[in-house]
Amino acid sequence: MKVFSLSTLESEPSDPKTFVGQARLTRMNDAADRPHTNVYRVAFEPGARTHWHTHTGPQLLQVIEGTCRYQKDGGTVQEADVGDLIAIEPGERHWHGAGSDGPMTHVAINIDARTSWFEAVTDVQYAQS
Repeated sequence: MKVFSLSTLESEPSDPKTFVGQARLTRMNDAADRPHTNVYRVAFEPGARTHWHTHTGPQLLQVIEGTCRYQKDGGTVQEADVGDLIAIEPGERHWHGAGSDGPMTHVAINIDARTSWFEAVTDVQYAQS
């Protein structure tokens, strides 16, 4: 059994090479060995979002505060509320972040996954509905 106590974990600012706007990331690496699982608590400021990216394994996003905006490449921008779970398939190109009117926090669970990062999500892409 492993316990990750949020009060003892350090958070770090998001990397501007992979995020637009301000977010803070708390890593819970190696949460499980089989399958290998990393967990991240990410707190986004209003309007902040990831760049386009893919994962080699599934990713689960559990929204724990605010409203999450997200988009699958080729799809429309969607929104998820507190308690909602977004399941992202391996290889699915996507982005996710906070709405423009308030912060959003989600827990990201990456299962047997490496991330490949691409270009930034533009303001026009982000604002689509």
